[in-house]
Amino acid sequence: MRKFILAGAIAATILPAAAMAQSYGEVRHDQREIRQDKRDLHRAQRRGDWREARDARRDLRNDRRERREDWRDYRRTHGRIFHRGAYVGPRGWRYHRVIVGHRFEPVYYSRRYWITDPYMYRLPAPGRWERWVRYGNDVVLVNTRTGRVVAVNTDFFY
Repeated sequence: MRKFILAGAIAATILPAAAMAQSYGEVRHDQREIRQDKRDLHRAQRRGDWREARDARRDLRNDRRERREDWRDYRRTHGRIFHRGAYVGPRGWRYHRVIVGHRFEPVYYSRRYWITDPYMYRLPAPGRWERWVRYGNDVVLVNTRTGRVVAVNTDFFY
């Protein structure tokens, strides 16, 4: 009897968490909403309507917050994807946090460190000349022409 109660309690906690993960279509819908909110904000700013701009800014902030929370739910429910082996950096490598604008040497964003399937991690598609790169437990979007960091997701992997 104890086993059935314990199994029921575990199922009750696991099932809602699994139901929270977003599908690919929902993620794309959220991205469209954010793009539309950005357009609305720029349109209001061009018109000089400060009330409309304030409302558009609030909508954009709320949609971005929802998207972040959805990504965290996805990461929580698909944790095994984010467990990777130990990072082995280039010779003489020492980790230090990087920020947008930091310039990497080419050895740090070579093919060996590329994230080959960013969609599996729900990362946005990289632009032309950009690659998602693993750096320690972080994931960094690097412009491969200049070596400059475009975006940083810290503590991405466990």
